[in-house]
Amino acid sequence: MVRQWQAVHPGLDTAPMEVIGRINRCAALLQQAEDAPLRRAELSRPEFDLLGALRRTGHELTPGELARETFSSGAAVTKRLKHLTERGLVERRGDTRDRRVAHLRLTDAGRDLVDGILPEQLAYETAVLSALAPESQSELAALLGGLLSGLEGRMGALRT
Repeated sequence: MVRQWQAVHPGLDTAPMEVIGRINRCAALLQQAEDAPLRRAELSRPEFDLLGALRRTGHELTPGELARETFSSGAAVTKRLKHLTERGLVERRGDTRDRRVAHLRLTDAGRDLVDGILPEQLAYETAVLSALAPESQSELAALLGGLLSGLEGRMGALRT
């Protein structure tokens, strides 16, 4: 793709396409493969992220806090929570001072599911990354962390 663009526009620097294109391709392949342990548990990655946020924080969260914790929209969190609540993995408690606010926590079944899946999920992710040496994985994590920090700080400016 990059060579084709260079042929069409030889004066343009197409180097950014090599990075962004590869990130997008990796994301697409990972999304296509899905996470095997999550698929067996009939969970999507975003649903597992919600359950994980409730588990790792160790306390109740509001839907808004969950949205911020998982970088999701409020509407997406609401839809996922409905499904997770119907499955008996999350329960809601109304706020005593403000009935518009809900507090969410894992049920025992939700906690057990997260604790059971996490080691298997980490083993799956380790296998996915095994094409890279451990030092390269650390370097990639640091580089992506830097890119992510830059993007999070500039997203408003980049959209205009």
